[in-house]
Amino acid sequence: MGTSKSVIRLFINVMNNVFTGPFLISESASEPFLPISHTRAAFLRREEGWEKAGLTFIYLEKSMSIWITLGIFVLVAISAKKVGQWFSAVGLPYITGYLLVGVIAGPFVFALLPKEATSDLRFIDDISLAVIAFVAGSELYYKEIRSRLNTISWISGSVILIAAPLGGIALFVLTQFIPFTQDMLVTERVAVAILGSTILLALSPPSTIAVIKELRAKGDFTRTLLGVTISMDVLIIVLFAVAVAVAGAILTGLGFSLMFVAVLAIDLGAAVIAGLVVGKLLEAILRVRMPDIARIGLIVGLGWGVFAASHWLTVFTKGMTLELHVEALLVALIGGFYITNFTNLRNPFEHLLHDISPVVYVAFFTLTGVGIKLDILAQTWPIAVALFAVRFVGIYLGGWVGSRFAGESKKFGQFAGLALITQAGIALGLAREVAIEFPALGDAFATMVISVIVINEVIGPMILKEALKRVGEANLPNTHVAGLTRNALIFGIEPQSLELAKQLEQSDWQVIMADTDRDHVAHFDADTPSSILVHHITGIDDEQLKGLLTGDTDAVVTLLSDDEDNLKALELAYKMGVPRLVVRPNDLSNAPDMAELGALTIDPTSAMVNLLEQTVVAPQNTSILLGQDSGREVVQVTVSNKDIDGMLLRDLRLPSDVLFMDLTRGDSVILPNGYTRLRLNDDVTIVGRGDSLTEAKLKIGY
Repeated sequence: MGTSKSVIRLFINVMNNVFTGPFLISESASEPFLPISHTRAAFLRREEGWEKAGLTFIYLEKSMSIWITLGIFVLVAISAKKVGQWFSAVGLPYITGYLLVGVIAGPFVFALLPKEATSDLRFIDDISLAVIAFVAGSELYYKEIRSRLNTISWISGSVILIAAPLGGIALFVLTQFIPFTQDMLVTERVAVAILGSTILLALSPPSTIAVIKELRAKGDFTRTLLGVTISMDVLIIVLFAVAVAVAGAILTGLGFSLMFVAVLAIDLGAAVIAGLVVGKLLEAILRVRMPDIARIGLIVGLGWGVFAASHWLTVFTKGMTLELHVEALLVALIGGFYITNFTNLRNPFEHLLHDISPVVYVAFFTLTGVGIKLDILAQTWPIAVALFAVRFVGIYLGGWVGSRFAGESKKFGQFAGLALITQAGIALGLAREVAIEFPALGDAFATMVISVIVINEVIGPMILKEALKRVGEANLPNTHVAGLTRNALIFGIEPQSLELAKQLEQSDWQVIMADTDRDHVAHFDADTPSSILVHHITGIDDEQLKGLLTGDTDAVVTLLSDDEDNLKALELAYKMGVPRLVVRPNDLSNAPDMAELGALTIDPTSAMVNLLEQTVVAPQNTSILLGQDSGREVVQVTVSNKDIDGMLLRDLRLPSDVLFMDLTRGDSVILPNGYTRLRLNDDVTIVGRGDSLTEAKLKIGY
């Protein structure tokens, strides 16, 4: 009977731990399991309850409690998503909205979710952290950063070597004033300083990418900045694994010895091996043919399994000669890194992570908000402001020193550190991980660190925007940056040319219009954007076109009523080396002379017939050209990004809905495939939707 009862208890405990965490089987009959949460421990210790109420009743009571908590949390998370959208609409980080809703629903405000919610819903933390680590690993793509690797290494190393000690010393000093650390021993305060300073080094690739897209920034500074941001998060996860081991040795009083170093090396080695195994499992999931929803389920399950296995290993080896702690974040990160850099499955993997991430982020940050202790926050906000200031100084100095050692310009170094203040996902994940790994610090530590992260999250993007503007790599609408914005010169002012100018301007071209007829200039459409410049010229010659037709002109379109003037304009543009010449001849007999200059001649009558014919035989293509397709466009982009010179098309990380149609190199037109190498100054024609095309143009050129 005793054996069957033990088996039943084991089954119940395993089922409960699907929701509440790992367990340890012991020989003690009075307490057969070592649970994670205090509430669950108290529940399992109610031996009389097992006998009086019955095992089935107690199991249902606990399970129903968890299901009710989960149901309430889902409703809160849905609300958080909506609030996050409102925050984003007014220019505030959406993550802040998620945290705010979590705080409001938590035990300190409306108490919709109890204090036990963060432990009962532990599996949400585990799944979320796994996905965040997968994303971090997938973002570190070696082929994209290799050309700037020297500068990235110097800046990353300098920031760590300067900001980490500075932050650690400041945090250690401040622990004398933090309520939950005042009574700690000096060694314990050192552990808090090590953990906190490591977490505060983390940056935010998603926030950085969002600002870069918003400003349409491009250039060496932007590419280096993004490389540092991604590389730093990878390095911080590795350092965090070391910091947890060191802090654990301090807080448990084990101290340091050769055995500690050996165990740490074994932990890190095991994490690498486990990460490669996870990478292979991810590869198998991505290669087997199945619906995407099934793949997503398997990836989420694998992520949860990584954390569950790590928790189990920690508990299982506790008290043994060799206590192991394999950092699950590092394991998942290595798995994502493997897929991105050592397989051809990078694009489908990123596509699936893109589908998973929004739901995961809402759940994770909302649950993090639930765990924030407002009483601790009220006491520690001055500490948070002080830590923000110290972090700012440390990162700024690290960016400046690293840039100077890397041989970058003074201006580059001046703004490098300012561009690295953003903080969000990984830092919050690490803070939550500390709260889980070290119950003695718990949510109080997480609350203090989160308050610093929120300040960085709000202020960081604003500083980053200013830095990108100051270095001259921000390409906002209606601003012209030589070499990055295409320039068109249109001869002839009439309804068609005005409409052409408007559409080119909407496609980020800088447009100049000129006409020899003063009346045409006088009737210039007042509704045309003021960024389109208009000039009256008395004739077509070098003197009249001085300043209008330059080496930066990318296209000349001539629609004048006199074909002699049209031909003169084309000849001058041809001599200047303008790559794109377009003309609408008034008399088709002049078309051969214009074609000899490489001009594309447009005859309205034949053009309309050909367009109608294409509409019949290929209606989808025509709808794209006419702008009638739901958002898809066709654009031609010149390769100007030095980092992708010589890169295979298959190695470009572009949105999945962007397709290459053709590639022009010199006088040759190439039908591209995945093994076609891009070269500087290639012209590629791509098709895609608005946001995706913008991202592609930022990566390829202009």
